[in-house]
Amino acid sequence: MHSLPVFLRLTGRPVILTGDGEAADAKRRLLERAGAVIVGEEDDAARIAIVSNGDAATAERLRARGVLVNATDNPDLCDFTLPAIVDRDPVLIAIGTGGASAGLAKALRQKLEALFPARLGELAQALFAGRGAIKARWAEAGARRRGIDAGLAPGGMIDPLRADAVDAVPEWLAARGQAEGSRLIAIPLLSGDPDDLTLRAARLLGEADRVYHSASVPAVILDRARADAARIVADAPPADPGEGLSLWVTLDGAIA
Repeated sequence: MHSLPVFLRLTGRPVILTGDGEAADAKRRLLERAGAVIVGEEDDAARIAIVSNGDAATAERLRARGVLVNATDNPDLCDFTLPAIVDRDPVLIAIGTGGASAGLAKALRQKLEALFPARLGELAQALFAGRGAIKARWAEAGARRRGIDAGLAPGGMIDPLRADAVDAVPEWLAARGQAEGSRLIAIPLLSGDPDDLTLRAARLLGEADRVYHSASVPAVILDRARADAARIVADAPPADPGEGLSLWVTLDGAIA
């Protein structure tokens, strides 16, 4: 990754904004939405700055003081970039290109705006409010994660792409059914290019508890798995893969 994606809590914190015109106005609106206190370059308490006109001299002065700087249209002077945002508070989806193309980020945002329901944020709040009931239903952490994954999966009771998913949360919490039991699923890859992953393979990688794989499977494929999923090199699929969802991933298509 060229950058580490983070979400900064700026409520009540000073942020330097320099420049004027439409670009400055747009950045001001964004900072105000985030609750920041907008200050000038002379404020020594601020540790973040947006140079809306991309002025190199201003950016260099601020960086020399240890301030993290975003300089509009000047990516070489940017310590951070500002992503395109899909806002379904408290759900925030950020799309960044590392300053390569704001237009591409905007186009992707527009596509995601049409995809995600307006009530997605309400679903997040309902799941937060239901944490106690969720833990009561699935006391063990692994079972709890699998239960949540099953509910949120495509076609699940609380599939986040359903406009009425938030209304289904009480029924989902009261349902007697359990998450799917332990499974081992084989995924023969078409190639070592992650762009060639099928939608099903990408989804399974994102849900798996562990990924057994042949040594030929490249890291760029394994990077698509959950960050905390175990990755285990093997010559053949395991006889006892373990609890939850396990995958057997091969590159050559030979499934022993």
